[in-house]
Amino acid sequence: MSESIVIIEGTKEEKYESLLPQISAIISGEADMIANMANISSALKEQFNWWWVGFYIVRRNQLVLGPFQGPIACTRIAPGRGVCGTAWLEDRVMIVEDVNQFPGHIACSSASKSEIVLPLHFNGKVIGVLDVDSEYLSHFDTTDQQYLEKLLKALEQNFTDEL
Repeated sequence: MSESIVIIEGTKEEKYESLLPQISAIISGEADMIANMANISSALKEQFNWWWVGFYIVRRNQLVLGPFQGPIACTRIAPGRGVCGTAWLEDRVMIVEDVNQFPGHIACSSASKSEIVLPLHFNGKVIGVLDVDSEYLSHFDTTDQQYLEKLLKALEQNFTDEL
């Protein structure tokens, strides 16, 4: 397993194309999903320098903070609450151009301006979400969605047991 990644300059697509195989190599064969989530969060933060990137894990019908990189975050989120709770409850990707315009947005950090949240699955059910925040408006798009979905598929393939 590699203990570092190569950070490149370039277009968003070039950055993802460089990073995804590196992340796949890091998580390949690693059974501990918390460790994998931690390394994924770190790699994404290093390459893209997003404001916040990390995971929330479903525990007893709420999202609980998992591995992340960035400032202090909300610890628990109820189903349907905020962008993360909505993505979890509705099992869909949420791209929010301006979090202040999202009804019920949870302001864990006032510096966060836009967000993308993607559900994480195991055996056909949502067991968590990947949450990425930016300090810039309209920072995320379908390109991010496409590549982050590929990343989550690679992570999901390593699941041997629910978290």
